[in-house]
Amino acid sequence: MKRRWIFIIALVVVLGAIVLYSLTNREKAVEIKAVVENGVFDVVVSTTGELAALRSVDIRGPEGLRDSRVHEVKIVDLVPEGTMVRKGDFVCSLDKTAATSSLQNMDDQIERDEASLRQTQLDTTMSLRDYRNQIKDLEYAVEERQIVLDQSQYEPPATIRSAEMNLDKAQRAYEQALVNYGLRKEQSEASMTKAEINLRRQQQQRAEIVRVLDQFTVYAPQDGMVIYKKEWGGAKRKVGTSISFWDPVVATLPDLTKMITKTYVNEIDISKVRVNQPVVIGVDAFPDRQYTGVITEVANVGEQLPNSDAKVFEVVVEVNETDTTLRPGMTTVTQIKTNSYPDVKYLPLEAIHSNDSMSYVYKVGSKVRQILDLGEANENHIIVNDGLAAGEEVFLTVPEKGEEWEFKGLDIYERVKTRRLEEEKRKREEMEKVRLDQEERMKRDSQGGMPGMQGFDMKNLTKEQKEQMQKMMQGGGAARPAGQSGGTMSVTIQR
Repeated sequence: MKRRWIFIIALVVVLGAIVLYSLTNREKAVEIKAVVENGVFDVVVSTTGELAALRSVDIRGPEGLRDSRVHEVKIVDLVPEGTMVRKGDFVCSLDKTAATSSLQNMDDQIERDEASLRQTQLDTTMSLRDYRNQIKDLEYAVEERQIVLDQSQYEPPATIRSAEMNLDKAQRAYEQALVNYGLRKEQSEASMTKAEINLRRQQQQRAEIVRVLDQFTVYAPQDGMVIYKKEWGGAKRKVGTSISFWDPVVATLPDLTKMITKTYVNEIDISKVRVNQPVVIGVDAFPDRQYTGVITEVANVGEQLPNSDAKVFEVVVEVNETDTTLRPGMTTVTQIKTNSYPDVKYLPLEAIHSNDSMSYVYKVGSKVRQILDLGEANENHIIVNDGLAAGEEVFLTVPEKGEEWEFKGLDIYERVKTRRLEEEKRKREEMEKVRLDQEERMKRDSQGGMPGMQGFDMKNLTKEQKEQMQKMMQGGGAARPAGQSGGTMSVTIQR
C-alpha cells in the first residue's frame, strides 16, 4: 500500500514538472523579439562550389588508339593525386593486352596478305606466259595460211577464195588474241596493285600499333601537380578505370597561380546574377581565410545535377588573389553580392508571417498584426518598405492568441496588391508583344519575297501575262511589275 502511494506521488511530480516546463517554454517562446534595424543591406546569394585552375595542361594517353583498332585501355598504374612531377617524370601506365592482341592479329593478316600477293604474282606469270604461247601459235597459223594462199594462185577461184577466208580467220584470231592479252595484262597488273596496296595498308596499321604501344607509358609533359581527370559522372579516373580514343586525358597539370571556382545557382536566384558582380569566397580547408573574386561566366541554359530535382545554372568565378596553397577540388562557399541598399529598414525573415498574399508581423506591446510592404531579401533578413519604423520591436514567433490580434495597415495591403497586379499585367503585355513579334517574323519568313508583293493576285491578268509572270519568277526574267527593282515575290495564281 505504501509503495502504491509513493508511485502516485512520483507520477504527480513528473506530470507537474512537464506542465511547468511546457508553460515556461511557451512563455519564453513568446518573449523572443527582434528590432527593426536601419542601415546598409546587402542582397547576397550564397552557394557552394569547387576550385579549379583557370589554365591547365592535359596529360594525355596514346594518340591514335582508334587507328590502331583499340577503343579503350585500362589504367594499371597511376601516381597518387597531388604528386609534384617534373617534365618527363612517370605518371601512369596502361594495359597493353588489347593493343598486343591487335598487333598479333595484324601480323597474322600481313602474313596472309604476303602469301596472297605471292600467289597472285605466280598466277599472273603463268597466265600471261600461256597467253604469249597462244599468240605465237596464232602468228604461225597466219603465216601458214599466207603460204597456202600464195601457192593457190593458179588454183580454181573457189580454192583461192577458201584460202583467203582461212587467212582472214587466222588474222582475226591473232588480232583478237593480242587484244585479249593486253586486257589480261591490265587485269593482272590491277590485281597485283590491289594486293600490294592492301599489304602496304596492313603494314602501315601495324606500324601505327607499334607507335601507339610506345605511348602506353605516360610521362608528364611539363612540371606541375597531378590532378586526376573527372569523368562524365563526376568520378575521378584511377587505377582500373579506362580511357578511350575520344577522351584520352588521364590527368591534368593545373596552373595554381590563377584559380577559379565553379558553382551552381538555383533557377530562383539566377536572374539576380550577372557577369562582373563581386564575390566573397570562403574555402572549407582554410576557414580562417577569405578571398575575393568576380563572376566571369553565367550559363544560359540550366541543368539538373545528380540526385537533385532542382534546376541550376553554372556560374564561374575568377579568384582575385594568388595563393599556391589552394588546390583544385577544394570546396568553396561563394557569396555573390547581387545588390546593395545604403539606407533601408530590415527585419529577420523569421519575424515575417503570411496570410494568402498578405505579409505581416506581430508588434510588441500593441496586440496588432501589422501589414508590411516588403522588398528584397537575403539569407537572413528582408527589407521593410512600409509599415514599420526603425527601432520598433516585433515577435519572432506567434504570441499567445496571436491569431486573434487585429490587422493594421490594410491600405498598405491594397497598395501592394495594386502594384502586384500592375506588374503582372505589364509582364503579360511584354510576353504578348514578344509572341506577336515572333508570329510576325514567322509570317514574313514563310511568305518571303519583296515587300509589298506578298499575296499578289494574278486573276485579272491575261493568259500571256500570267505565262510571262511565271517565267519571270522561275527564271529571274527581266520583266517586273512597275515600281519593283528585283528580288523574290510570292504570287497567288487563279486560273
